[in-house]
Order: sequence, then structure tokens, then C-alpha cells
Amino acid sequence: MAYLVTQPCLTEEVWGSQTLQRLAKQLQYFNQLPRVNEEIEKDCCGIGLDFGLFKSVEVKNDQSSCVNWRERRAAVLICLFEGQDGELRVILTKRSMKLSSHPGDVALPGGKVEEGDADDYATALREAKEEIGLEPNLVQVVATLETFISQHLLKVVPVVGLLVRKGDFKPSLNIDEVDAIFDVPLKMFLEEDNHRCEEREWMGEKYNLHLFDFKSEQGVFLIWGLTASILIHAASVIYQRSPFFKGHLPDFQQLQRSPNHILP
Repeated sequence: MAYLVTQPCLTEEVWGSQTLQRLAKQLQYFNQLPRVNEEIEKDCCGIGLDFGLFKSVEVKNDQSSCVNWRERRAAVLICLFEGQDGELRVILTKRSMKLSSHPGDVALPGGKVEEGDADDYATALREAKEEIGLEPNLVQVVATLETFISQHLLKVVPVVGLLVRKGDFKPSLNIDEVDAIFDVPLKMFLEEDNHRCEEREWMGEKYNLHLFDFKSEQGVFLIWGLTASILIHAASVIYQRSPFFKGHLPDFQQLQRSPNHILP
């Protein structure tokens, strides 16, 4: 099923608390910024390309690329809501162990574009409904962030949405795709407390892999790889500061942007 997304006015009835209203305005303004010149965004947001932004390697002409990006395009939903203490939290899932790809990994709700999807918003909302039963009318989409490229050359678009009425969301898991649903503080992706790095290698070059360990009543979850990179970037944009942790090596997205690895 395709979903047509419209942008409502920034009213308290629609957006809830003042915190979410301010966040909606901030992200809608961010979404209007040019993304070709990285210096513009660095000046406006206080961050550069160090944590997951993918500009200089993006394919300039999808039609002439040897990669069919329509077939290899996906969208994920960064669904944010206010916790009991007023902190921003993001909904995550643990992928089913039945899946052939990345079984048991932590992920954002999302998946590949389908023919009926009007845009990236529609893809993210459709996948969230299919995976965890999140009704699209409960989510107010506010922005898309920079595109990421996975190690398997899948172009992934993060879509940011606000869940104003968290109590109205009654999770219904698709057990063929999802084993668990949980939420974490968004700010943790800027902090050192739960963060660690591992050294990995891709195409003969070393890079830093970011990993976050999160303990909850449901158990211990490991958030890493592309999901971690997307959330580091999202937190950097929303809180307008860089993470406290720094690595001596580039992360995977930085490595892809290096001149030796620019995609065709």
C-alpha cells in the first residue's frame, strides 16, 4: 500500500510538546539547506562530514550509473518520541533470526523501495507498519537526512518522523521479520559511555566500526554498523554537536568517500 505524505502546520495539536515543535522546525529548516556544498552545512549545523554524511561520493547521474539505484534504494524510519524524563528516544528493532540477511541485528524500521511507494517517506512508513504495526497517521514526518551507502551498495535514506502520541502506538510485530522492539535515548549516540570501536578492513583499507551496547529489561542489544552510523549522524544534527568519541581511523562512510573508493 502506498502512502501519500503531507506536511501539516506546526501546531500544538499536531506536534505535541514545545520540544517536539522546536525539533520539527529545526529539522524542516535543515531539510531545506543545500547539501552539495559541505561547508554550508558545516557552518549551519556545527558538524562536518565526519559521522556518516554521504555527499561527495553520491552518484551525480543515476541514469548513467552502472548501479540501478531505483532497485537498490531503501528508506529507514528514525521514529523519535519524548520519554518520561523529556529526553528524545528512538525506536529500534531486533531483526528476526529467521531472516537470511543480518539475522538478529538491531535495525531501524525500513526496507527497499517498492513500485507503489510515492517517495522515501512512503517507503519508510510502509515498512514500519509492516514490521512493527506503526500506523502512518501516528507519525509526523519532518525531514530526510543524507543518503548512506551500505557495504552491499544499497542506497539508504534516513527519514525522520515524530511520534507525538506514543501511548496510541500499540506494537504488533511481524514475527517473520522482527524478534523484538525497543527504544533508546538518541543522545547516547554522542556519548562515550556505551560506545566502543573495532578496527575493520574493506578493500584493503582499515576503518573504525562504531558499536553501542544497550542494556534494558528485555536484555542487552548491540547497535552497530550502518544503523549506528545513521544514528550518530542524526544525533549530531539534532543536538548540533559532534560526538565525544573520536577515532584514529575513518569510519566506513568516510572510507567510501575517499578518492580511491568513489563509486562509478
